[in-house]
Amino acid sequence: MSHRKKHTGFTLVELLVVIAIIAILASLLLPVLSAAKRRAHDTVCTGNLRQLSLAGQMYWSDNEHRAFAYRGESVDGGDLFWFGWLERGGEGARRFDLAKGALHPYLGGGGVETCPSLAYVDARFKLKAKGAAFGYGYNLHLAGGLAGPGVRIDRLGKPGGTVFLADAAQVNTFQSPASRENPMLEEFYYVNDPERTAHFRHGQKATVAFCDGHVGLAGFVAGSIDDRMPNQWVGRLPGELLRDTMVEP
Repeated sequence: MSHRKKHTGFTLVELLVVIAIIAILASLLLPVLSAAKRRAHDTVCTGNLRQLSLAGQMYWSDNEHRAFAYRGESVDGGDLFWFGWLERGGEGARRFDLAKGALHPYLGGGGVETCPSLAYVDARFKLKAKGAAFGYGYNLHLAGGLAGPGVRIDRLGKPGGTVFLADAAQVNTFQSPASRENPMLEEFYYVNDPERTAHFRHGQKATVAFCDGHVGLAGFVAGSIDDRMPNQWVGRLPGELLRDTMVEP
């Protein structure tokens, strides 16, 4: 009497069915996970700007409601800017000290200066300083331009409609390793209406903090997106969100 062996393994058809089911489930889950990740990044960025905005309110209160300058004195082989001290020298190798920024004493620590949606570890991102990146730009009109002095915040006609800080970046084609043939995204430290330095990285919107302390989203000026890296959504904020009519006391 012969005995047949029982096969307990999967047949090829069964394996293909299982693989197909896994692929279908993955295709359904990946968009959900991606959307959840984007929402988490949006939440962190909003929280960052809310903290920076509160720090700005405290700074203004301590300094006769005067906005801080964009750039300060040159010390120790570098320059003081509103966001900290930046060493002069080769791109990507310079030292960067956030503790010397105007807002740092009011933040109670670090870590809120980088937006998680700023892909600063990407191969197309050019770091300006060694091991550091900064995610937000200061409204240069509040600073009184590159040389200052800053304006009086308490004399703004529409503080709730005037940007204080915003998501920022620029497309660089003029500093190695970037070139015309190899445009790269890099952090940037101010926004204004003539230059394309606002970064609309949250669903083609920029997260912005306004001078009255609230945080929201803003769109770009039509036709302003930098066509050297159009998928990065670097462009200009509307001028009416950046410039304000000053009210005399």
